[in-house]
Amino acid sequence: MRIIFRRVLAMIPTLLGVVVCIFVITRVLPGDPARTLAGENAADSVVAKLREQMGLDQPIWAQFWDYLTGLLRGDLGYAWHTGRPVAEDFATRFPATVELGLAALLIGILVGVPLGILGATQRGRFADHATRVISLLGASMPLFWLGLIVISVFYGSLGWAPAPVGRIDDALNPPTRVTGLYVIDSIITGDTVALQSSLAHLIWPAMVLSVGAVAIISRMTRSSMLEVLGQDYIRTAAAKGMGPARIIGGHALKNAAPSIVTIIGLELGQLLGGAVITETIFSWPGIGGYVVESINATDYAPVQAMTLLAAVIYLIVNLLVDLSQGIFDPKVRNV
Repeated sequence: MRIIFRRVLAMIPTLLGVVVCIFVITRVLPGDPARTLAGENAADSVVAKLREQMGLDQPIWAQFWDYLTGLLRGDLGYAWHTGRPVAEDFATRFPATVELGLAALLIGILVGVPLGILGATQRGRFADHATRVISLLGASMPLFWLGLIVISVFYGSLGWAPAPVGRIDDALNPPTRVTGLYVIDSIITGDTVALQSSLAHLIWPAMVLSVGAVAIISRMTRSSMLEVLGQDYIRTAAAKGMGPARIIGGHALKNAAPSIVTIIGLELGQLLGGAVITETIFSWPGIGGYVVESINATDYAPVQAMTLLAAVIYLIVNLLVDLSQGIFDPKVRNV
């Protein structure tokens, strides 16, 4: 508990630095939110009135103080382009981003870990070369290009994928809200029709988003497994006649797990915070599309809130990853 308390305290200056940096960056960006909201042909008096209502006529330090005290009260600000508080918009859209990010991470684990193990156990052979080529392609492939190709081929040409719009067919009602995650809510409420439709809409953007995660997880798994497989106790276990499955699953993978868990945790933060491109291409109603709309409208508050949320997610995930190391390594657990 003392370690957790120290780590949580260490997050405070990091978050304060993020708050300051994002506030300054949004204020120096070109564009006038009041002019954007009022329209290019609006009279100067109307724009000045809007600036006063938005607090933009105040000195920069006064604006920062208002923003900081608002955060301490749990107020993320007001989204002028939607006419609602940012927290309310986030509550509506964040479950969609979480569902997409978790699905992409699950695909990354289910594909990346076996690929890494295969590459390590077949080092120098055809399977190893094939896994490394797959990892290289996944790491270097632009997401926007891959997303457009997937939509063009599987929706436009083959008709296998549903229209890349939304999380469920327009003709269907969303499942009864429990968690906000359509797949989970469909299972909980037993709505098989909504489950089928939500899975069909989720799988394609999730596969596109998972490409980078598959590449990184497989490479880290291969590297960690190669290091472990070269240890003396692995050779001793093989000399004693232990089977390959038991050596890999019971010894090598367990000892390589800390490095694999670390990269999976970092990828979760990356996927949740970096789904902007995928959400935009597939018209996925998550936080990423919301932030793009906010940037186009020169709306400060949603952009600041999203950046702060991404920082909090990274810090919490890093904390959980560090704490999980004790599960695999007794030396860490006893520190």
